[in-house]
Order: sequence, then structure tokens, then C-alpha cells
Amino acid sequence: MSVHVQREAAAIRETWLGRALSTRPADRPAAEAAISGLYRLIGLPPPRFHWVSSPAKGLATVPPGTRAWETVDRLAEWPVPGRLSTLASTLRHELDARTRQRQQPLDQVIRRTTFFPLQRSVTSTLVPALNAAHESPVLRRVWYDTLYVSWIAEYDALRRAAGAVFTGEQLRRLDLWTAATTSCGWWWPREDTCVVSERPVALHTEVWGENGEVRPHCADGPAVRYADGWDLHAWHGMPVPAWVITDPSVRRIADEPNVEVRRCAIEHMGWASYVEKARLRLVAAAPDPGNPGCELQLYDMRGGTRVLLAVNGSVERDGHRRRYGLTVPAFDDPIAAAGWTYGLSAEHYSGLQRRT
Repeated sequence: MSVHVQREAAAIRETWLGRALSTRPADRPAAEAAISGLYRLIGLPPPRFHWVSSPAKGLATVPPGTRAWETVDRLAEWPVPGRLSTLASTLRHELDARTRQRQQPLDQVIRRTTFFPLQRSVTSTLVPALNAAHESPVLRRVWYDTLYVSWIAEYDALRRAAGAVFTGEQLRRLDLWTAATTSCGWWWPREDTCVVSERPVALHTEVWGENGEVRPHCADGPAVRYADGWDLHAWHGMPVPAWVITDPSVRRIADEPNVEVRRCAIEHMGWASYVEKARLRLVAAAPDPGNPGCELQLYDMRGGTRVLLAVNGSVERDGHRRRYGLTVPAFDDPIAAAGWTYGLSAEHYSGLQRRT
């Protein structure tokens, strides 16, 4: 029974992931109707709607009549987002009360299969672009969490895969949140005006998790792009400056202070190409005892550090084994350097049957 539920929940998850990452134009009438319905539920008349082309425009837009405390840097103090988040939280508590005891352990299966993978996908894919639009990282803000589809998808899966039964009134409120989170991009509700962003026009992702989680990645352009030209570049989930994707060079890599950005740029260039162009000196090479048939190469880098080149012990999704580099202390022995990355001595690393 749980296997059937898990399979059905996974199919539901994929449907919701498609909704969350849609690049179709916003359904403005549906979004405005749903958001107006939510305003009414907290005792406010429908707002005026101000549509923008991207989150960057949304955060920069200050509608006429905006109150002093309704600036973006004080988003946590806005009264309407707090009241709407409380509205969503109250609904979740009601739905939980009807499902937690009756649907266990199916509820746990659905959370693992639907809620958590969707939460990780939204956090990995849509939130980095939102972070980039803010002057300071948003990380975990209650209002943005409310707009994640993951919590709505969980209750949809509980209904369709586990047979949970909700009241008509509960379903009506859930439908409003469904339309408000899937008909448009991010939105910012003030008392009189609601600023709503269009969806991206391009969104490139790759699957990286065991439960279908995705993250932004594009090797030849922006991973996320909006109609007004605002975009975000990403390399295997890591937001990076545009040059990492469009024009990585030895000089730019040398000048980059962020070690993760440097790593992404080198990976995009290719380690073999980077070693040649940067004229790194080979310190030593040796067969990899943790990965038979592959070689460890230790190169002298800069600032008294060295880089160990190795081949991944497990196969990537594309069927290849990734070659990667790790910054290590000034070892002379590549086996000792490889052992250090695992917290092992050279002798213990040599005894490994195979690493992953």
C-alpha cells in the first residue's frame, strides 16, 4: 500500500514541480482573483494590482501611497504579509488535525516524497534569484515560505494518494492559495496595493536529488532569465557571476576571492585546460587506491596551497565520472593529500576498497 502511495505521490510531486517552475506568462486574472480572495479572508478589500516583469523590479517598485513602514527592507514589519502567513498557518493546522492521526504512516511517506523534495527544489532554484534581487539575503523569511508550493502540494497528495477528506470551506481556502502561488511569480502585499511579479521566461535546471530535486544550472547562458533582461547565472546550483559562464579565464579566476566561484569557473573551463593555461606545476602523480584505474595528480597552486585532481568514484547521471579538484595543504604525496580530504592518513586511504 505504501509503495503505491509513494508512486502516486511522486507523480503528484512532478506535477507541482512543473507548476512551481513554469515559464509561461502569468495568469493575471486568476492571480488577482485569488489574492483578492485572500485579502477578503483577513478583512481587507481587494488591493490595487501593480504588475512587474521581475523580482528585481518588484522590490524596486514603491507604489503611490505606500506607507513609511512598507519599504522592502522592512518587509518583516508589513502587516498584510504577517496576517496572510498566519492565515496559511491556521489552515495548515486545521488540515493537519484531520490527517495526522488517520493517515499515519502514509503522511510520513508523502512528506518524504512530496513536501521535502519540493521544498528543496524551490529553495535551490527560485530562492537564489530572489536573493540576488534583494540587497541583503532573504534566506528564510516567513512571507516567502508561505508562497512555496510544497505545503500545498503535500495536502493535495494527502487527498489524492492517501484519501484524506477536508471540508468544503477548507478546500475553498486551499484553492485560493493554490491559485495565488501557481498563477504568477513572487508577490508583495501592502495594505492598498499588491505588487506581483511575472514568472521567468527561461529557467534551466538539472536533477540532483534522489527524489527528483532540481537546481539551477546552465553551461552557456543565464540559468534564470526574466523578460526585462534581469537574470541569474548558476553552475550546478551555485549562483555565479556571469563571467564564470560566458568567459572564464585564468586571470579572472586568479582575481576571484570566493573559492567556490573559482571552483565553478575552473570546472566550466575544464581542469585539464585550466592546468595548462595557468601553467600549474605538477608536484606528483600516483594511482588512486580508492578508485582503481584512475590517477591522482597534485599540482602547485598559489599562496602555499596545492590542488589535488581526482576522478569521482561514482558515475554521474550522464554516465560519466566527473573530474574535480580539491584545495589541499602543501603535501608532496597525492595519496596523503587524498587521505587528508577524508580525514585519513595515507596508509589508511591506501587501504580503501573504493571511495564514492
